[in-house]
Amino acid sequence: MSSVTRLTESQEAAHRIVNEDEALAVARALAAEFAGGASRRDYERALPHEELDKLSASGLLAITVPAEYGGIDVSNAVLAEVTAILSEADSSIGQIPQNHFYILEALRHDGSEAQKRFYFGRALAGDRFGNALSEVGTKTVGDYNTRITPDGAGFRINGRKFYSTGVLFAHWVAIFALDQQDRLTMSFAPRETAGIEIVDDWDGFGQRTTGSGTTILRDVYVPADAVVPHQKGFERPGTIGSVGQIIHAGIDLGIARAALTETIGYVRDKARPWTDSGVERAADDPLTIARIGELAIRIEAAEAVLERAGRKVDKAQVSPGEENSIAATLAVAAAKVLTTEIAIDATNVLFELAGTSATKRGLNLERHWRNARTHTLHDPVRWKYHVVGNYHLNGVPPPKNGAL
Repeated sequence: MSSVTRLTESQEAAHRIVNEDEALAVARALAAEFAGGASRRDYERALPHEELDKLSASGLLAITVPAEYGGIDVSNAVLAEVTAILSEADSSIGQIPQNHFYILEALRHDGSEAQKRFYFGRALAGDRFGNALSEVGTKTVGDYNTRITPDGAGFRINGRKFYSTGVLFAHWVAIFALDQQDRLTMSFAPRETAGIEIVDDWDGFGQRTTGSGTTILRDVYVPADAVVPHQKGFERPGTIGSVGQIIHAGIDLGIARAALTETIGYVRDKARPWTDSGVERAADDPLTIARIGELAIRIEAAEAVLERAGRKVDKAQVSPGEENSIAATLAVAAAKVLTTEIAIDATNVLFELAGTSATKRGLNLERHWRNARTHTLHDPVRWKYHVVGNYHLNGVPPPKNGAL
């Protein structure tokens, strides 16, 4: 790779995780550590720089690296569960690596051998990849104004990205831009590259510490060997969108689990029974018990569908083809529907069962609802119903894009 590409190096070598069981154990250990400060970080909008360094050092950010490049290539069911574990502790921390893993999957699909060896190697070393993808002011979220144009032996990129989740914490910025033939490209640039300006201006009411601010690109130079033809990933059957979406589903599942845990604790220890319930404890109210049971069952169902979807994505990665790719897309869409709906419902029920006192600002319990409501807006569930229904009813294959 070129000298420009080599500018970014990790401070320390990351731990090498050797199997899926260790990946899950590491995720649980980190989650236990991260959970204690999650409410404070949200309340103060304190960005989790230290926590992201620990995440890098743990080796979890390299678990999807293919075996032939030194990784363990975990199943997508495990990837989703790792994400859910981290998101249950702090959903902002759970979301930050989503683009990192999406980028690694795009690299797996369409990177050159030299690019794969180098960038997978950087992931194994603990480097973090952040995205400069989504824009505002375009006709749809799938359109782009950012352009990449030839300049000598390399290219120049100009544009402005509105959502750049994870870039504040990244070693590398993956910049998505259209070339002169309107084909979508993905270019790797060290975060310190001249012309990259990262603005910490994310002010959404949820997912407050994801660092999802603006990235401004002014004549950013990238060498030719840092550019991946991302468009190719959607011209044939693949799993780029499925991998990205199954991680989003894992985030929502984690939020739902966190909300249920908070609800159970509050109802047991603090909530009062309703006047007409005839019970001494809120936890003995039969209607409350039934509502908790309903949430637990739906979370269990979402977990099962998510795991099944992960296995289908695995199959599509091992045996690429239209049939396997469609099966993976439909299964992940189903998982995303269920996790979206249970995340929103569970965070609402928290207040329904806990009562008025649970709305005290100092408790910050509403962060779960804010996080669920914000994160589930990434792509509309109504269109996932449509995609699944249109396939089954009319035999129309799902579109190939990063949102499916």
